[in-house]
Amino acid sequence: MENANHLVRLKTVVRCFVTSKWIAEENRQKENEAAVRIQSWFRGCQVRAYLSHLHKTATLIQKIWRGFSARALFRHRVKTAYFIMKMNFYNKMAVKIQQRWRGYYVRKYVHNYYARKRYLEGLTRKNEHIRRDLEEFAELQRRERERITLEKEEKEKNIQAQRLHFLLSTKQCPGVFNSPFKEEPDEMELRLRKVKPLLVRSAPKERKTPNITPDLYNLMPNRERLPPIHKKPQGPFRPAPEVQQQRHRPLEPSLRVATSITALEEAREELKRQEWRTRVIDQTFIPFSNTSRNKRYEGMMHTSTPFEQVAYGTKHFREEHKKYLEGKKPFKTVFTTCHVFDKFGRLYSNAGNIV
Repeated sequence: MENANHLVRLKTVVRCFVTSKWIAEENRQKENEAAVRIQSWFRGCQVRAYLSHLHKTATLIQKIWRGFSARALFRHRVKTAYFIMKMNFYNKMAVKIQQRWRGYYVRKYVHNYYARKRYLEGLTRKNEHIRRDLEEFAELQRRERERITLEKEEKEKNIQAQRLHFLLSTKQCPGVFNSPFKEEPDEMELRLRKVKPLLVRSAPKERKTPNITPDLYNLMPNRERLPPIHKKPQGPFRPAPEVQQQRHRPLEPSLRVATSITALEEAREELKRQEWRTRVIDQTFIPFSNTSRNKRYEGMMHTSTPFEQVAYGTKHFREEHKKYLEGKKPFKTVFTTCHVFDKFGRLYSNAGNIV
């Protein structure tokens, strides 16, 4: 009995094992595909999460680096703008100082106001005298022209009266200019009475001169006679009006003749004056540097001459008249300190040291 139960249980177990084995074999491919799909999805999630982490990290690094570089660029631009503004301010102040100094120097030593005033007053008086003399000379010329015109008209009238002398009145026949219906005779009638008649000159008579030239044909009978000379000249002659125009053509001087002999020197002097009036500092003012201390002034190429100008700084107006400055106190300024140069330990005047 026990053996039978044991066999039945064994068969049941075998049947269950075979059934489960058969079911597992049928579902093996489906389960394998499901496992592969689950694994691929999980691995995809892992890779995407890692890539997202990398993107976020790269974005953070780029953001920090770009912010750092932008702030550095902004600081550099601020420094550049501040430096340019400071240089512009220094240049403006230097130009103002140069304007004041040049104006003072020109007013004091180049164009003296009182000397110019005296010169202009003398020039005004001289102009008045010259203008008065010119007016008198113009009046004399006008009178001379009127006199010459009157003499010319009188001469023409006399010539016309001489030509019309045959119209003079007589006792028997009154002339054209002596009408019986007028109280007084005409002006031409009085002029005809004063002038003499114009003599008519006869044409000069041709003088017959004996032919003293030998007959060459008789002397040299074997020589051929020359052809007769035509009335019209033969040859390429130019017409008379063109020859007359060529003779009386206006003067056409060349460029060298029309140009003044001192044109080059005058142009150089004008360029020098223009350079002095419009002189501008070519190099920007660099504070607290000795780069251009001993640099000589270089003039323009057009105004360069063998006689070079004295270097700037070697001649001062105080050195020209030293005898007027003997015994005088030195010039003192009343400026206060400038905070821009405090860190360099430089002050404008002694008053600043006291402050």
